[in-house]
Amino acid sequence: MGLGIAAVASGLPVWAMGKALAANNDAVHPKGRRRAWSFVIDLRKCEGCVTIDTPPQCLQACIQTHYIPKGEKWIQIYEKELPGGGSYFMPALCYNCENAPCVNVCPVGATYHNEEGVVLIDAYRCIGCRMCMAACPYQRRFFNWGEPKLPPEAYFKKYTPEAPWPAIRGTVIKCEFCPHLYENGLLPACVTACPMKALYFGDLAENMTTNGKEIVMLSKFLDENNAYRYKEELGTQPRLWYVPGHGQDFGRHPNDPRKVKDNEWPWGGDGFNRRVGIWPWGTDF
Repeated sequence: MGLGIAAVASGLPVWAMGKALAANNDAVHPKGRRRAWSFVIDLRKCEGCVTIDTPPQCLQACIQTHYIPKGEKWIQIYEKELPGGGSYFMPALCYNCENAPCVNVCPVGATYHNEEGVVLIDAYRCIGCRMCMAACPYQRRFFNWGEPKLPPEAYFKKYTPEAPWPAIRGTVIKCEFCPHLYENGLLPACVTACPMKALYFGDLAENMTTNGKEIVMLSKFLDENNAYRYKEELGTQPRLWYVPGHGQDFGRHPNDPRKVKDNEWPWGGDGFNRRVGIWPWGTDF
C-alpha cells in the first residue's frame, strides 16, 4: 500500500497528505525527492472548446505529440448529465490509479507503476491478452489491432514505455502523463494546449499544481473547491481530481446545445485501432 493510499485509508485529511508524502520522500530519498504526479481538472473552466468552435485542443495536442493512431482518444470528452438538468463536459484520461486494477491483473508485468506513481506499459512485454482493458473501470486503454498509419517521422522515434511511439501492433496503449515532457521540466501536452487553462498538473509530494498560468497549493485547491475523484468508491485511488462545474467561467450554460466537435488525425488512417474490452458493468462511462 502506497503512502497516499494509507493516508486516505487512515482518514488523514487531504491537506496533510502532501506533507506526509513529502516527509516520506525526504526520509527515503535524502539526495533527491521522488515526485508523486497528479492531475486536477477544473470543470468550471472546461467547456469542451465549444465556445471557441474547435475540437478539444487537449486531445488535439495529445494526438500530435504522441502520434496517436486514428480513432484512439487518450483524452475523451464525455457529456454528462447534471442532477438538476442540463449537462457538463468531463475530460477523461488515464487516472494513473495508485491501486490500479490494470497493474494487478497483468500476467506478465507489462503494465506497472514507475517510481513516481505513473502507470506505464512496456509494449515489448505486452502479450496482447487485454486483461488490463477488461479490468480498467474507466475504459481508458486501447488495443492496436493492426499496423497504424502514422507520419514517417514517427518511425524514427525510439520506443520506450515513457514515450510509447510508434504504436506497436498487438499491444495495449494509453495516456501516460507525458513523462518525456515532465522529466525535462515541461507540462504535459494537454495542459499546455488547453486554451481555458482547465487542466492542472502537479506533485502531491510538493503539494502544488499548475495549469501553466498559475501555481496553487494542491491540497488547499482541492479542499476549497469540493474536488472529487471519479468512481472513488471502487478503491482504485485515482491520481486525478475534478472540480465541479459546467464551463460557466467561459459563459457556457448547462443547457447549451452545442456539442463537442470531432478531433482530426493529420495522418489519416482507417480507424483500425480502437478501444476494445469487456466491462461487466456496461460501456456507459
